[in-house]
Amino acid sequence: MTFESFIAAQSTLLWSTFAISIILGAVANKTNFCTMGAVSDMINMGDWGRMRAWLLAIATALLGVVLLESMGMVNADQAFPPYRSGQLLWAENLLGGLAFGIGMTLASGCGNKTLVRMGGGNLKSLIVFIIVGVIAWFMVNPFPDSDQTLMSVLFIDWLRPLAVSLSGQQDLGSILAADNAVNTRLIIGVLLGLALIGFIFKSADFRSSFDNILGGLAVGLIVLAAWYISSNLSINIEGEPVSLRDSANPTMEYWDMYPDFHPNLEDKPDGAPLSPQSFTFINPIGQTAGYMGKGFDSTLLTFGVMAVFGVVLGSLLWSLISKSFRIEWFFNAKDFFTHVIGAVLMGFGGILAMGCTIGQGITGVSTLAVGSIIALLAIITGSAVTMKIQYMLMMRGS
Repeated sequence: MTFESFIAAQSTLLWSTFAISIILGAVANKTNFCTMGAVSDMINMGDWGRMRAWLLAIATALLGVVLLESMGMVNADQAFPPYRSGQLLWAENLLGGLAFGIGMTLASGCGNKTLVRMGGGNLKSLIVFIIVGVIAWFMVNPFPDSDQTLMSVLFIDWLRPLAVSLSGQQDLGSILAADNAVNTRLIIGVLLGLALIGFIFKSADFRSSFDNILGGLAVGLIVLAAWYISSNLSINIEGEPVSLRDSANPTMEYWDMYPDFHPNLEDKPDGAPLSPQSFTFINPIGQTAGYMGKGFDSTLLTFGVMAVFGVVLGSLLWSLISKSFRIEWFFNAKDFFTHVIGAVLMGFGGILAMGCTIGQGITGVSTLAVGSIIALLAIITGSAVTMKIQYMLMMRGS
């Protein structure tokens, strides 16, 4: 999709994101698609239904990305965030994933579920949203009158030296066959995706569950749709298509040489948020907090901000259609503080891990990045261990 102006291309990215995010919110609400719930069902009841739905979303997104990437229709190498970066931040993926897994369990849901619950009238999730948003914002953005962030103050000095610098990208295709990474990713992705689908649909209970099948397929396809749209936006400059990301890159001269394609914009936007990308929710919740805190400054609108608003609206619409909208508040002080602690851990963990159950668990894994796989396993582990501890404490209390 090639446009004659920067604003037209950027608007298409933002409004397309908003549209598919509404679908995501509605589907997640209707089908009760919940990654924390998937772990809970599996650990506490031995029910793999929602876990299979999550795995179906992963398999769908993975198969779609490797197939479209092999045809040049998705560009995950230049993704935001940089899942395939040559610097493997394994310690941050691991620690952040564990913290996020614990946090989402205490806060009754991951980033996406928090937004879905907000749309359904849950005020507890609104408190979680505010806390996650403030922490996520200052993990990435400096404090007022300072060049320090929460990330630089608390984590960089002792975690970043543990990173492993690779000779190339960290995805499995590049690690195993750097000279033929695309085809190698295709082979690995197809084999892994088909193996997951075989495991998923082996269950007769799952095959008979319309909501679980719908939830898994829809979420996976929505993640894939975002990858496709954000990878295929460009601007026509002297007859040549220039990607939206490159057109906004501060190192490029397009803004100075061709002012006609960016009317009414005084400052160059940050090129990174205009890169190929798909859904993740912790950093976007922080971006949304910053956008609202700065008086709804339109220059702060990003893919992530539009995704946040879209999911909440989609969930709200489904809640009204299904007549399931209801206001919920904390049961007691213990419930309040448990959610607050969970929100704090989600804010820190989601940024450290570079994503959440959707951001790393589906979007990141669809790129076959090693860091995403580490983060996903850490999130599941953190959540599962927390549930086991909660169960033991409950049994002792009884």
